[in-house]
Amino acid sequence: MVSDRALQVLRAIVQDYVSSREPVGSKALVERHQFGVSSATIRNDMALLEEEELIAAPHTSSGRVPTDKGYRMFVDQLAELRPLSAGQRQAIAQFLDQSIDLDDVFARTVRLLSQLTNQVALVQYPTLGNARVRHVEFVPMTATRLMTVFITDGGRVDQRIIELPLEADEVFVGELRAKVNALLDGRPLADVGGLADVLGEHFAPERRDAVRVVAEALVGHVDAHRQDRLVMAGAANLVRTEGDFAGSVYPVLEAIEEQVTLLKLFSEMELDSQVVAARIGRENAEALHEAAVVTSPYSMGADQSARLGVLGPTRMDYSNNMAAVRAVARYVSRLLGED
Repeated sequence: MVSDRALQVLRAIVQDYVSSREPVGSKALVERHQFGVSSATIRNDMALLEEEELIAAPHTSSGRVPTDKGYRMFVDQLAELRPLSAGQRQAIAQFLDQSIDLDDVFARTVRLLSQLTNQVALVQYPTLGNARVRHVEFVPMTATRLMTVFITDGGRVDQRIIELPLEADEVFVGELRAKVNALLDGRPLADVGGLADVLGEHFAPERRDAVRVVAEALVGHVDAHRQDRLVMAGAANLVRTEGDFAGSVYPVLEAIEEQVTLLKLFSEMELDSQVVAARIGRENAEALHEAAVVTSPYSMGADQSARLGVLGPTRMDYSNNMAAVRAVARYVSRLLGED
């Protein structure tokens, strides 16, 4: 069993190593922290921590650094989630309140998280789930070109331009708008494909080729919502901390670019009951063995949720990053719940 004082020594080692990036010795711990005991006693505590594989010596006769297991104990038992300052909370609100649609919310969220934590910031788009169609709009661009605007109840807007095989006058566009919304308004996105197949039956035969093009566009809108994907910002922060990766930072960069590994990780983290969850070092897939990922769920109304978070080296400021991720997730949930 690790004593309470040894746990406090572990906390101090994690904090000092994160701050300095230098292995931490017993003498430095006594000088920087008020343990009220001798260096010899601290060395005994460090020996116990090393025996429990919570710290390790990177070099002979050097100080000690936390292991993945040590970071895990720090996160689970010792990390204090410092609340963000009033100024930080106000900055979050002001910056995100300027968003114009869901895509802009997520773009702003990753920029904000990256600035708050100096890590790579990630936001997962919500999956199809129970999303429903709120409205479909058609905007004539030219005589044969039409912009389709697809809006869900979660506030996501998807636009695309389609070419019609005939000229679309105001009467036809108005008829499209009325009949498509009568069929789709309030329906689950999963139903759109089937309803689009019968859309042509509601129009005169000479217009059915054009209606088929519109129906294919509607299915394309749904497919755009169906794809799991991540928005990210701050990859340059990862390159700046390249020295924290004993091997190479490139496997991590590749995992970020390909997204498959991260999406799988986000899916696994949905099972974590913690408000803020962390995966550290070898708890991750091989490409992320030297990285840590901190996430928190956000919600879009009662039926849809996903995760946002940060990724960086295992030597990260967990207390600050977890607090920032939690605060931003709560604000995004409130913002999306309002609209």
